[in-house]
Amino acid sequence: MIIKGGEILIDGKRVPSDVLVRDSRILAIGNDIFTPEGEEVLDASGCLVSYGFADLHVHFREPGYSYKETIRTGSLAAAAGGYTCVCTMPNLNPVPDSVDNIALEQEIIDRDAVIDVLPYASITLGRRGGELVDFAALKNRAVAFSDDGSGVQDEAMMRAAMLCAASLDCVIAAHCEDNSLLRGGYIHEGRYAAAHGHKGICSESEWGPIARDIELSAETGCRYHVCHISTRRSVELIREAKARGLKVSCETAPHYLALCEDDLREDGRFKMNPPLRSADDRQALIEGLCDGTIDAIATDHAPHSAEEKSKGLRGSAMGIVGLETAFPVVYTTLVKTGKLSLARAIDALTDSPRRVFGLKGSLKKGEKADLCIIDLNAGGIIRGENFQSMGKATPFEGMECCGQVRYTLKDGKIVWKNI
Repeated sequence: MIIKGGEILIDGKRVPSDVLVRDSRILAIGNDIFTPEGEEVLDASGCLVSYGFADLHVHFREPGYSYKETIRTGSLAAAAGGYTCVCTMPNLNPVPDSVDNIALEQEIIDRDAVIDVLPYASITLGRRGGELVDFAALKNRAVAFSDDGSGVQDEAMMRAAMLCAASLDCVIAAHCEDNSLLRGGYIHEGRYAAAHGHKGICSESEWGPIARDIELSAETGCRYHVCHISTRRSVELIREAKARGLKVSCETAPHYLALCEDDLREDGRFKMNPPLRSADDRQALIEGLCDGTIDAIATDHAPHSAEEKSKGLRGSAMGIVGLETAFPVVYTTLVKTGKLSLARAIDALTDSPRRVFGLKGSLKKGEKADLCIIDLNAGGIIRGENFQSMGKATPFEGMECCGQVRYTLKDGKIVWKNI
């Protein structure tokens, strides 16, 4: 097919360009493409044509928790959001901590996914923090290693994990959370918690382990990626680590960039881990994204059942969905307000996450035709009931946004259409 009438980003500028797709690859990009009569035409007039988004941090819940989400519904939600590649976290049952267990997850992916779904392996057996997995056996089956949902509490265990990962050139993706500092907290330890009688989670519970792990990365030479950062100090530590030339990268999520504790409501759809922090933290995250300290925007898409999210801030499960709202939220709250350039937003959703994990693909001739076509002018109101995801809990419910994904193509085939 030929995608006609759209624009692509070149050196940060929107440039009219057609894209010719053949045999699952990008055959040509430009305005003088010869196409034989009868070629299928996809009308992208007025739209931005981007390489497909990549998310380094999603939870598809299968195997083990398919009442929350499945590989099929999660990948459909991803396609609806413009994603053609996502990395699935290992808090599953069974945990992908062995060749047999990750093969079970891969079998479901091969059968049901409509986009590329790349599984993580855990760092420790059962994600319990007590014994390392066989990194060598899992290296070619896992995109990276993480105990996400649980921080590796023991410094010696993390050092050993990083040494294994460094010897094999694997990535350790860390959920940074010091359990000794949680003290029963479930939202940010700030003004809202104090005013409404909630138990707070201090910022040090996140940045403390980051500081520890940065020094371990320096010691071991490990490629170290920090998941879902939410605090100013986290940004500062990672900026300093990069200035030292360490192999350190990080991600944050759209909700930390668009919301803060001042936006909290007594509703489970505002409960996630880490929590929404202060306005000052949010500003630091935006600055870190603009200057490249924060490499990628990742959704931490974490669906739960309606019942699990119905118990307010105190009792609800931690986690919200985000794949279908990521681009419109980032575009509306950051790009249209002048806080972030469109080029940087697209890079943080496409090329930068791929660079962090060494994944292939970009908007170039010869690459796989994994594309999304976005109408930047189309508006709409976010309604969880319309999501492809089984999870419906979003803090952006009712928000009016611009930037609708019209098409998503995987290997040159349309896997999502909204026209």
